[in-house]
Amino acid sequence: MAPIITLLQITRYLTLLLVVFIFTLTYSLNLQANSDEPSSGTITGAGAHFAWVIFDSLKDELEKSTGKKIALFGKNSNLGMGCNAGIKLAQQSRHNHETFGFVCCPLSQQELSEKQIKIYPLAEEPLLIVVNSLNPVNDLSIEQVRSIFRGDITNWKSVGGWDKPIVVVTRLHCKKRPGHWKTILPNAKDFIKQRLNVTSAAEMVKFVSEFETAFGHLGSTWEHDERSSIKAITVDHVAATAENLENKTYPFHRRLSAVTSMNPSENVLKVIEQVQYGKSFEALAKKYNLLQLNQSTKK
Repeated sequence: MAPIITLLQITRYLTLLLVVFIFTLTYSLNLQANSDEPSSGTITGAGAHFAWVIFDSLKDELEKSTGKKIALFGKNSNLGMGCNAGIKLAQQSRHNHETFGFVCCPLSQQELSEKQIKIYPLAEEPLLIVVNSLNPVNDLSIEQVRSIFRGDITNWKSVGGWDKPIVVVTRLHCKKRPGHWKTILPNAKDFIKQRLNVTSAAEMVKFVSEFETAFGHLGSTWEHDERSSIKAITVDHVAATAENLENKTYPFHRRLSAVTSMNPSENVLKVIEQVQYGKSFEALAKKYNLLQLNQSTKK
C-alpha cells in the first residue's frame, strides 16, 4: 500500500517547524547576547552539527590543554544554526571574547576574502544514502541514486524493491556553496519537486524512520538512538568509509572545517590545531568514518 501523508502528519510537521523556529530565534538572540558580553575565561564555538560533534567529543581534552572553558553551540543545528552561524561567530572574535566557528561545507576563496575569515580543514565526511530499516534494498548504483533524487525513478520496484512509490527527503542547505549534497546533484533545481524538504539532520532521521518508503541523505557523524529506524545502503557495492573516500570509490561526501577571524587568538588556534593534529582525533575519525585531512595526525 502506498504511503499516505495524512493531515495529522502534516499538522505535526508544521508544529515541529514552529517549535524549531522559536528555538532558533531564541538561540540566535542568546548567542548574540553572549557574544556581546566579554568573557576572557571562555572560548565560544558555534556552527554546523556534524562539525560540532568533533569539538564536543574532544571538549574535555581541549579545556584541559587551554585552561579555558569552552562553550559549544550547534547540536542538531536547525534553521540558521549551521554554517552561517559559525561564520558569524568567528567574525565576532576580539581580544576579550575568543570565538570560532565550524562548518560542514567548503568555502570559496571569494567568500573567505569577502567575510575576512580563515578556514582550517578537519576531515571529509561521507554522505550516507539512507532508507528505512525495513526497506529490502541494500545497494544502488550511483546513477540509480541520482535518478531517484531527480525523479526519474519513482517506484522502488524499478530498483528491485517493493512496488511502492519512493518518498524523497532532502536537506539542501548552503545552496550557494560548493560541495556537500552537490556531490549527488549539482543544483537544487535538479532534485524532484515532489519531495519532503527538512531543515535539520534530526528531521531527516525522523522522516526516514517514519516512512518505510523514504529515501534521503545524512552525514556519517550522527548518533543514532532507539527512535532511529534507518540504514545506510552501499553505492555500487561500496560502503561509506574513510578508506573508500580516500581511494575515491565512494562518491558522496562533504568537508568539515573550522573557521576563525583573520587574527585568531593563540587559544583558539590551539583548540583547532589540537583537533587537526592531535592523536585523539584518530579514534573519533575511525568511529565516524571520517577521512582526516592533516597528514601529521596519521601514523
